Amino acid sequence: MKLYLDSAQVSTWALPPGCPPVCGVTTNPTLVHQAGLRVSLDSYEALIRAAADHGMAEVMLQLPSPDATQARAWQERLHQLSTNAGIALTIKLPCHPDWLPCIAEMQRAQQAFLLTGLSNAVQLLWAQSLGATWVAPYVGRLATDGRDVWPLMEACVAGQDHGPGLLAASIKSADVLARLMACGAAAATLPPASLVAWSGDALTLAAIAQFERDTAASLHQAR
Repeated sequence: MKLYLDSAQVSTWALPPGCPPVCGVTTNPTLVHQAGLRVSLDSYEALIRAAADHGMAEVMLQLPSPDATQARAWQERLHQLSTNAGIALTIKLPCHPDWLPCIAEMQRAQQAFLLTGLSNAVQLLWAQSLGATWVAPYVGRLATDGRDVWPLMEACVAGQDHGPGLLAASIKSADVLARLMACGAAAATLPPASLVAWSGDALTLAAIAQFERDTAASLHQAR
């Protein structure tokens, strides 16, 4: 499974030892705003440069407007900068027909694109018909809404060989991440804080402490 940091806060991108490697970062207007940045082309270009500085291989950036003219202009500049930086770019768009003009621009440019917020099987079929590179259901939001998320996750996985990859977002626990790994999800996004928190475990620490006590006791008895 590929992992992406779900954050526009550059200061959180450096992970401590014990965290698995990440492929890149993924952002949206909410994350950009929460990071104290303007949702602007300049900010997105700065994020690409920061990703290059951190050795990231990929970056996923969500366009803020369904205006096709703006989408084309932003895609061209972001694609040029990411290509120069040696970073693979994916453009994120909401999974909604209002964004069809932007989707058409991504198709025209042969730009990898992701449809975010996908929430049911009909939307998945629509995304497949459009040739989306990725689909990104909000797993945690769906669960909070009282839905059984796993039939949709399984359907997304079943279509990965010849359709969009599943980029599972809004993961709320390590157990959910484990189940996504087991069912074959291609990728997931996680806040840096979650990766850091789950890189250790109280049971692991308890076992290490037991080993240390027993080692000390054994050496004491041998004297």
